[in-house]
Amino acid sequence: MSFVELTGHAKLDRRTKNLARRLSADDIAIIDHTDIDRVSAEELIESGVRVVVNVAASQSGRFPNPGPLALVRGGVRLIDALGADLFDQVHEGELLTVRGSGLYRNGTCLASGSVLDAPDLEHALAEQRGRVTEALEAFADNTMRYLREEGKLLAEGIAFPQLRTRFRDRHALVVARGPGYKHDLRMVRPYIRDFKPVLIGVDGGADALLEAGYTPDVIVGDMDSVSDDALRSGAELLVHAYRDGRAPGAERARQLGVAHEVVSTMGISEDLALLLAYEKGSELIVAVGTHFNLIEFLERNRAGMSSTFLTRLKVGEILIDAKGVSRLASRQVGLWPLILFALGALAAIGVAIAASPALRHVIEYLALRLRDLLGIG
Repeated sequence: MSFVELTGHAKLDRRTKNLARRLSADDIAIIDHTDIDRVSAEELIESGVRVVVNVAASQSGRFPNPGPLALVRGGVRLIDALGADLFDQVHEGELLTVRGSGLYRNGTCLASGSVLDAPDLEHALAEQRGRVTEALEAFADNTMRYLREEGKLLAEGIAFPQLRTRFRDRHALVVARGPGYKHDLRMVRPYIRDFKPVLIGVDGGADALLEAGYTPDVIVGDMDSVSDDALRSGAELLVHAYRDGRAPGAERARQLGVAHEVVSTMGISEDLALLLAYEKGSELIVAVGTHFNLIEFLERNRAGMSSTFLTRLKVGEILIDAKGVSRLASRQVGLWPLILFALGALAAIGVAIAASPALRHVIEYLALRLRDLLGIG
């Protein structure tokens, strides 16, 4: 960052995705987020905030995590103040000053950490990529454990409740707040317009649909990161219960007075959404913002992420990930290739006319007829 020091209002939240919604350029964000993922980095950058103080390790080294580097490249000063008790010392909205790697209140240093810069993060990321095999082995072990414990459930299917929304022989669009979800959602607008798929929001994915001008048909999740407005939008609610049967989202739905159903299964909510569309007979499933590769799985740091791998195996060929579609569509063809193509086609037609007397006579006849019709002597 170019500033020597910055004074701003403190904004705190241990859930970064909640904090990002209420940040501005005049704030100092204080978070507790080990391994800042790319989605959180994107949302912090979009908020306009210029300083983020993290009391946890922004990049732990557990896996090659590009989130902190994306945040720094986005123009945010990222300070790791490991173990600082800022959530106890600092009150929401009070004025603080960032000077170097320190955080001050009225000249008193509250915490001092280290500023993470792009070259160091790039170097660490390169080293971590060399050790990804260790993470892959742990992921494979976890997948096998999940398969032993829940494989039968995955093979036989989940007993979903009856819903008003019709899925049979329709497309379904499943939206989660994963990496690049806003861009991908913009890219599939023509698809939504033409095919009118069932719109399924996974927790905060329901708000993403609302922000894009759509109303979700179904909301699936534990309801911890979705707004009250989305829950009251008229969508059918399918609350994802934890493995032990607890469903905090159901209590929230009851407090809001909205109807809901509860489904208990292992894994994460986006798996439940994909399986819902599959079991209900969707012809095609398009996924926006869902977790697709190993790094994205590891970013979530959840044991249940192995279920995503197995869920995709089950859903199979009817699942299309919007990431690939949007990247293909974004490779726009320039104007000059089109002009050259048209000139080439005209040249080929000219050669064909010159080489064929019969075709040349036909063209001359058509020209004469056109002159007669236009009254040209």
